[in-house]
Amino acid sequence: MEIALIAHDGKKAEMVQFLNEHRDILHQKKINLVSTGTTGEKVKKAGFEVHALLSGPMGGDAQIAARVAQGQCDMVLFFRDPLDRHPHEPDILMLMRLCDVHNIPLATNPATAELLIKAV
Repeated sequence: MEIALIAHDGKKAEMVQFLNEHRDILHQKKINLVSTGTTGEKVKKAGFEVHALLSGPMGGDAQIAARVAQGQCDMVLFFRDPLDRHPHEPDILMLMRLCDVHNIPLATNPATAELLIKAV
């Protein structure tokens, strides 16, 4: 199973905390993690193995969207910061639309991610 990880700058620490709280599940289920670049750096520093793509604004969101469209990605955890502006908003909306089109579970906050990870 592949889970994509994306977190806006104000949510990266929350993503790392979430992963640390669910380290056992991720390890037991042998889940492959893929992420946007900067999120991936933070996740790697926390001791997780993750395949980091480009940063979100440089095309990382689009790369993950492509993985969703190609059937490679099984779940997306995208901790969004709804109170900040994001220049790559079109890529974000495309990713969310593709998750809906391809019926891929998408969590945009830790509460929803909690439910999804427990269902794994």
